[in-house]
Amino acid sequence: MTSKKTFALCLALLPLGSAFAQKHIVQKDVERIIKTLAHDDMMGRKTFTPGIEKAADFISAEFKSIGLTPLAGDTDYKQEFKMYTLTSEKADIEIDGTQVKPEAFFYSTTHQKIEWEDKAPQPIVIGEADDFRAAINKARRSTKDAMILVHPKHQEMFNRYAGFFKQASPVAELGKGPTLIFVLTDKAQISSFDIEIKNKVNEMSLANVAGMIPGKRANEYVVFSGHYDHIGISKPVAGDSIANGADDDASGTTAVITLAKHFKKQGKPERTLIFVAFTAEEIGGFGSQHFSKQLNPDEIVAMFNIEMIGKGSKFGPNTAYITGFEKSDFGTLLQQAVKGTAYSFHPDPYPKENLFYRSDNATLARLGVPAHTISSVQIDQDKLYHSVDDEVESLDLAHMTNMIKAVALGAKDFVAGKKTPKRVDKAQVQ
Repeated sequence: MTSKKTFALCLALLPLGSAFAQKHIVQKDVERIIKTLAHDDMMGRKTFTPGIEKAADFISAEFKSIGLTPLAGDTDYKQEFKMYTLTSEKADIEIDGTQVKPEAFFYSTTHQKIEWEDKAPQPIVIGEADDFRAAINKARRSTKDAMILVHPKHQEMFNRYAGFFKQASPVAELGKGPTLIFVLTDKAQISSFDIEIKNKVNEMSLANVAGMIPGKRANEYVVFSGHYDHIGISKPVAGDSIANGADDDASGTTAVITLAKHFKKQGKPERTLIFVAFTAEEIGGFGSQHFSKQLNPDEIVAMFNIEMIGKGSKFGPNTAYITGFEKSDFGTLLQQAVKGTAYSFHPDPYPKENLFYRSDNATLARLGVPAHTISSVQIDQDKLYHSVDDEVESLDLAHMTNMIKAVALGAKDFVAGKKTPKRVDKAQVQ
């Protein structure tokens, strides 16, 4: 009797038996692409750096070589948009006639100027006995302007949050959303306050890279995506400070490029195919948020978001899992498509990691799109995640190539218009 391990190995070595999923997906090409994206020259592909611009140029050149068409309204493959950072030029806070010291307050806003006096909001109090984390997270979900008075008992945590909030974090839109001002004080009530804040606005450019294969059904889209940004330069380890992001997510971006080449070779598809490498996933998913506003989400049939497929999954050779499996029948249809082959798809085995909401699929899923992430990383054990050791040498490129073949096969009936996954219930998505 063949042992389970031997049987699994035999499966891994079996040809798929379908030229559709094999002919234009070869490991040599996969290796070339991912080695370029994860090379030190890209300096970790951090958003707003020359490294990510270099990566965008490379992806654009690949899309041009393949023969993709720019998205409607674009003249090239870069879907450019703006973001902004606000840095404090002036911040004066006076409570009950006393000036608050700079180290005793911090704030979050998208507004260039803030003036609170007679129309200031009633304060929220985080008292001595309150759970600081729970209280501040609740306050941060506020949709209205708020002043939050934090008891000095929480000074250590207050200082940690202050350090984070005082960094110039990017925002997508100016002048929208609430202003939150956090003040360290033993006051639970205040009679008056006078607040004047002025911020300097810095405008920054960034871009998704996207192309398409127009289909016979012009307004039915199947999207293949991955994010091409990473975290850039980190604390040096053994002299290496570049977090190359080979698995996260040069692997997904490599898959998108390879799938674009594959489907381009298949002739005109029934449905229109979009291939997009998102920017700014690591800092809040801003690339996918911008992308989602450029299309009617009701016309997006499915989204194959591919993230971290460079290593084998817990389910064995040639396997991957699908996040949010229960939110549509997308995963079930993929399972049916690869049944009887060397490949298999499984529900996400890490529900506590909240992976469905930690990648770009979530933006589209919130709009009702059957948008799921396909991954194989053993996230509970992976010690290279967001480290300088996430290098190409740590990946299993044969496995990765097979995962791209599996996605191509799984998507075949979606592309051909033969299968349509059920929509995600927007009420069931956070």
